[in-house]
Amino acid sequence: MMKKPFKVFGTAAILSCLAFTAGCSDSGEADSGSGGNESVSVVLKTLSSPYWKYVEAGALAAGEELGVDVTVVGPSAESQVIEQVNMLEDQVSQSPGAIVVSPSQPDTVVPVLEQAAQTDLPVLLIDSDAEFEGKTTFIGTENFTAGQEGGKLLASMLQKGDKVALIAGALGNPATDDRIKGAKEALEEAGMDVVAEQPGDSDKTKAMSVMENIMEKDGDVKGVFAATDDMALGVLRAVEAKGMDTKVIGTDGTEEAVESILGGGLAGTIAQSPYNMGYQGVENALKAINGETVEERIDSGIDIITEENAQEQLDFVKSISK
Repeated sequence: MMKKPFKVFGTAAILSCLAFTAGCSDSGEADSGSGGNESVSVVLKTLSSPYWKYVEAGALAAGEELGVDVTVVGPSAESQVIEQVNMLEDQVSQSPGAIVVSPSQPDTVVPVLEQAAQTDLPVLLIDSDAEFEGKTTFIGTENFTAGQEGGKLLASMLQKGDKVALIAGALGNPATDDRIKGAKEALEEAGMDVVAEQPGDSDKTKAMSVMENIMEKDGDVKGVFAATDDMALGVLRAVEAKGMDTKVIGTDGTEEAVESILGGGLAGTIAQSPYNMGYQGVENALKAINGETVEERIDSGIDIITEENAQEQLDFVKSISK
């Protein structure tokens, strides 16, 4: 039986999540959940993709359930690194009780986070880690492990010696970089021939274009691992347009990806727990504000999604989607 991809925090929390996310835009504007006296700022890599909408939904549901004022912001795209830094500086200047951050490029935001931590502001990281003095905790998936599982899944569908390609995220994004490293290791150990490794910037259209270029050079690529589901779906468009029987594995477990699996498109996805990350980020931020002990590392877990268990994943994802 499949392990639940997300914690279910109760009907009230999910309904609250739906109420809040219904008014969200993809433009990076702040969305807030009314709570109590404490406040938590959440700065994400972007608000323009399903994955980060799930993180946002979890954070807002936690705010409603735990009585915390939660503000969620994020740039228009994961590649907008400076925009994220500016948003982070703005949120820190508003003196919240704690700040939860998913850095697109950790080295870029570390100076801001160090300054915040020096003022005794609890700083919690989710999805992507960063090393700096005073960090409260990191909550997220072991991205290298997620990539390994994706590589193993893809290899199990192929023959030794088959050609495979890897589609990475934006250059310098540690989460997607680690997924690619894990997948590459697993595929090479299984005897696959990795013929291409290209960045798709976590963008569906760019990933489609990248895959088209890869197929021009290697028309017999049998499998592809993409570091996000959006990129996997872009890759799928490219291979279907060519009429190729290429197995494509994504990462994130988004609604569109799971629907594609059920429809015979994607071969699978490695589902992380973005809703958990958002919820646990706010939950542990409140603990830190109250002086309670917070674990230095909290693993939010992964699940391997294929046609056999995709319906269960889809049902839950729909329950937290707007």
